[in-house]
Amino acid sequence: MDMTPKQIVAYLDDYIIGQKEAKKTIAIALRNRYRRMQLDKELQEEIMPKNILMIGSTGVGKTEIARRMAKMMNLPFVKVEASKYTEVGYVGREVESMVKDLAHEAHNLVQKEYEQKIQSSIDDEVIRQIVEILVPPLPETASANAKESFIKTYNMMEEKVLSGTMDDKMITIELPKKTHVEIVDSNLPMDMNAISESINSMIGKMGKEKIKKEVTIAQAKKLLRNVASDNLIDKEYIANETVKRCENGGIIFLDEIDKIATGGSNKNQDPSKEGVQRDLLPIVEGSSVHTKYGQIKTDHILFIAAGAFHVSKPSDLLPELQGRFPLRVELNPLNEDDLYKILTNTKNSLLRQYKALLGVEGVNLEFDDEAIRSFASLSVSANEKAEDIGARRLHTVIEKVLEDISFEADEHKDDTITVTKDLVEEKLNNIVKNEDTARYIL
Repeated sequence: MDMTPKQIVAYLDDYIIGQKEAKKTIAIALRNRYRRMQLDKELQEEIMPKNILMIGSTGVGKTEIARRMAKMMNLPFVKVEASKYTEVGYVGREVESMVKDLAHEAHNLVQKEYEQKIQSSIDDEVIRQIVEILVPPLPETASANAKESFIKTYNMMEEKVLSGTMDDKMITIELPKKTHVEIVDSNLPMDMNAISESINSMIGKMGKEKIKKEVTIAQAKKLLRNVASDNLIDKEYIANETVKRCENGGIIFLDEIDKIATGGSNKNQDPSKEGVQRDLLPIVEGSSVHTKYGQIKTDHILFIAAGAFHVSKPSDLLPELQGRFPLRVELNPLNEDDLYKILTNTKNSLLRQYKALLGVEGVNLEFDDEAIRSFASLSVSANEKAEDIGARRLHTVIEKVLEDISFEADEHKDDTITVTKDLVEEKLNNIVKNEDTARYIL
């Protein structure tokens, strides 16, 4: 969380080409979160997050910027589509479910961190249980010689289990019988989650049944790890930390916000659209949402809304909702040079992915620089003739060119195949030139 805005932008540059303004705005919003956490409690409560509205066509990097940023800072992040939500009384998801989804993500994040912290304790517990099955404890009345002999045998067996030399040996272990009822759909009413918790507490009181299972020691290590983890984890700490992470670090990416705008040609098209906007208002402004981990206040959750706004305009949203997104940033359409850089300058670019995939079959795939330029050029042409889907067009174009090579990969083991400009044009020129064909194939 203590990365400077310049460091955040430098990190995003490795994955997303261009869009400097959007990166800068996001970086400042994140840095302000860190700054806020360093202040007095009283002032912290007063400082509200500056929610962001991203405007730009599909495939220009709106989602990718937000997703990469959350991943980099290990923050709870959910991406939701505004078009999935409907006004109360219509069929569809309730807007509160996005906060419940965020809580679920935060819980997974916190639990994973906690498990890593107590990893050595979990490992020790698993080894102890396995060794005690192989060398059952002595009774209290055992002689001193027997106890001394037992300690030697126990230590020797512990070393063997740790080294993995006994992984193939079969043992019988006891595992708790799975009687847990989990309702994970965040869209279900809280009453259903309450019922789930009641059933689980009743089952817990009925006694913890165990089942015996014969497995190898290697399998026992995995199975007992889950049991040990459940026993050693502090569930109360994790629930409290989940709420804290959501409230102070949570990011909700609200995509397709333009689909619920009621202006332009959308006017009076769907009576529930304005209702969704009204339902969003309290969540974005700040309210309390009840989740299975506790009450989550949404006051300091960062909301990033995004939309293409081809048909409608940001001013077609309710004025109150517009006011909840004070930072506006417009993302530029991608040109040929941008697409070329996406293929050559980004970490884990599409070309690198295809090389790795075909490398599994023993094929050494290479791309001429002219071929890469052709991919970019033909993608721009296809975007102009059909819908502009930005960088996503590269997936379609490259897949079309590599289709036959991928299909016949088993015949080219240990071969080097170079994708040339001629091959790219041979596969794509006719398709791109014909507008009707391009619409259906690319």
